[in-house]
Amino acid sequence: MSEEVREETTVAATQSPFCGSLRSKKFFMRDGLATEAAHYLDASNHCWCRHTHLAVGPDGGRATPARCVPGRSCYVSALGE
Repeated sequence: MSEEVREETTVAATQSPFCGSLRSKKFFMRDGLATEAAHYLDASNHCWCRHTHLAVGPDGGRATPARCVPGRSCYVSALGE
């Protein structure tokens, strides 16, 4: 396997379903990695980015489980680099 293919495989394997910077009140009540939107959303549906401390991320887009996913320009894996 070439280095380039191995590196792409490693990056894909370490991505989590949601950005590691996504936060909500419900997030802090979990003792494990959030793997579905319901792990973030409560009755208020309010989430924020830990970098901006706002309901928008560094790229200006809304901070929600539906939008804070791999492929977004400011996404960082919750599993580390």
